[in-house]
Amino acid sequence: MICRACLCVGVLASIGISSVTLRAHEYRGMEKQNVDLKSATTLVFGPDDILFIGDSKAATVFAVAIGHSDVGLHDQSIQIDDVLAKLAAHTKAEDVAVQDLVVNPRTGTAYLAVHADQKPLIVKVTGKSNFEVLDLQQCPSSSAVLNDAPEDKVIQKGRRSRNPRADSITDLAFFENKLLVSGLRDAVASSTVRELNFPFSDQERGVGVQIYHAAHGREEDTAAMRTFVPLVIDGEPTIVGAYVCTPLVKIPVKELSSEGESVGATTVAELGNRNRPLDMVSYEQDGKGYLLLSNSARGVMKIPTDGLGDAPELAEPVRGGGTAGHSYETVELLDGVLEMDRQGENSLLVLLQDDKGLQRLQTVPLP
Repeated sequence: MICRACLCVGVLASIGISSVTLRAHEYRGMEKQNVDLKSATTLVFGPDDILFIGDSKAATVFAVAIGHSDVGLHDQSIQIDDVLAKLAAHTKAEDVAVQDLVVNPRTGTAYLAVHADQKPLIVKVTGKSNFEVLDLQQCPSSSAVLNDAPEDKVIQKGRRSRNPRADSITDLAFFENKLLVSGLRDAVASSTVRELNFPFSDQERGVGVQIYHAAHGREEDTAAMRTFVPLVIDGEPTIVGAYVCTPLVKIPVKELSSEGESVGATTVAELGNRNRPLDMVSYEQDGKGYLLLSNSARGVMKIPTDGLGDAPELAEPVRGGGTAGHSYETVELLDGVLEMDRQGENSLLVLLQDDKGLQRLQTVPLP
């Protein structure tokens, strides 16, 4: 018998639902319960159609089994112009923002993390241009609270004020049966990357990360890694991540579970100051590996993974907005990309913003 708790989007027919998904909650400690999102910051898929939702406001990661029958959508192109207006009409909200997007690698179905009048929603893209809001209360789920997250309060430093809780979770990745989480912790050295067991269990404190920031000309350990991808470099599982202003660093994954309080990242490139990295994906093309890194002020960078393993560490300042270290090229055709994810073998789903501020969701070829 098919459990209704596994059917999260409206009323779905029982035929065609992935049996793997339906069994997921049975062995991963998941059950139907209240999923009370305070924010929807970042998304990533794990095994068995399990969607991980990073909620930075609550300093919590939710795992949700979103059983559905969608299959074979990898080759279906999506084109939604003025996507914010369409989301506003669908959710009956006045103020809408897309925080992240993700594509289910099994089915090719896209999902958006949306704030609609400040209410966090997970929205499924149906067909080429329609939406459906997920009812997370009808899904088996589990959660992990980050007990050492920064306190939820605004801190004033000089003329600037910020709430570090907003960066308690900046990115997620599921890799080798563990969930990797970048963000901030409540510590003097607040930059952290966590390695969470799944099914969730008692979680260890996140390990601190220290980097050399070439644009600033100093060692730093208080800024959050904005986006990252895990990949295997020369046989070594490795995180490659980017920070504001824009150092590109690598960290062996094995060091995240070390007994030390912090790890030292290797800075392999300085990609330019006055810039905020937005999203990162990895892919292969013609037998070679690449990273795509979208940015607030420096376009989308195509970065070859060849040579990252033995790339020399930057240890000297890079001034005047210059770049240094590992090479990259700017993909002019992807100008304006805010968020992105792989959609099948040869395509990318992107959220683009034009010069007038209008956003569109579109399938494009991998560069």
